[in-house]
Amino acid sequence: MLISDLGERALIERIRSRVPDAPPWVLLGMGDDAAVLEPARGELDVVTTDCQVEDIHFRRAWMSMHEIGRKALAVNVSDLAAMGAEPRAATLSLALPRVLTVADFDLLIDGFLSLAREVRVPLVGGNLAESPGPIVIDVTLIGSGRRRRLLTRSGGRAGHLLYVTGTLGRAAAEVERALRTLEAGTPSPGALAPCLRGPLSPASRLRCGVQVARNRAASACMDISDGLADAVSQLAAASGTGARIHSTQMPVDPVATLEQALRGGEDYELLFAVPLRKRRGFEAIAGRHAGVTCVGELTPGRNVVLDRDGQPEPLGGGFTHF
Repeated sequence: MLISDLGERALIERIRSRVPDAPPWVLLGMGDDAAVLEPARGELDVVTTDCQVEDIHFRRAWMSMHEIGRKALAVNVSDLAAMGAEPRAATLSLALPRVLTVADFDLLIDGFLSLAREVRVPLVGGNLAESPGPIVIDVTLIGSGRRRRLLTRSGGRAGHLLYVTGTLGRAAAEVERALRTLEAGTPSPGALAPCLRGPLSPASRLRCGVQVARNRAASACMDISDGLADAVSQLAAASGTGARIHSTQMPVDPVATLEQALRGGEDYELLFAVPLRKRRGFEAIAGRHAGVTCVGELTPGRNVVLDRDGQPEPLGGGFTHF
């Protein structure tokens, strides 16, 4: 059965039937023209949005619809993790081709809601529209945090150490492998999996970011969505500093190369700037939720370099859409 056989109202009802009861701060959720949330007392609203476009951010050839649904929320969870904010509510807007099957629609929604349960964020609304071509998934995530506890990109200072969570480069390596497999001919079943599955552990990265922010254990943070080189360059620019990354300290994933770790994107790990005096406290707090590695430091001036075996070279950038 296709989604065009059911129609918009029936599809919305299929979503509503899967959504659990909302927490008490959701005064009005799905079913009206807009949702109504009670503000968190003494906290600021933190809002992020991201869209996933078929054949740009994901391909159905190597991701299940369940994985696509999870990833659409996970990339937004990563943004809140970088701010040290707790998620409170989410909206989901879908532009879908008429020929999408109801089974695939259900899998996409179930994938989204599976992660929503893990990070305890209610779905409070959204929109459905027809797409003449690719699937487009747009998510807005609303969070909250204390005014003096939120992390930004601009808080770093020269001399602060740069840490990353997890390992880097796996997503880029898997995408390149998948593309080589596609170019070689018709892939066998399962030959393209796993690939581009979004953050490996978005809930743990969220806890890491929130706890680091609550304890003021870092001065700045950014998520690594377009490669470490891009994140370091943006954080340094926002902080008014330069940066030095040491190639020998990079936590390159075993399946990846250094270049994939620097520029590949889709890792959705976290990059922190940490004052030297807070190093031990940061490692203790962040280490409860994710492995962390010191990869370099912020420097005076504006040069952003890679120290490759003692030889400095421009760090360069990461993934860009245009």
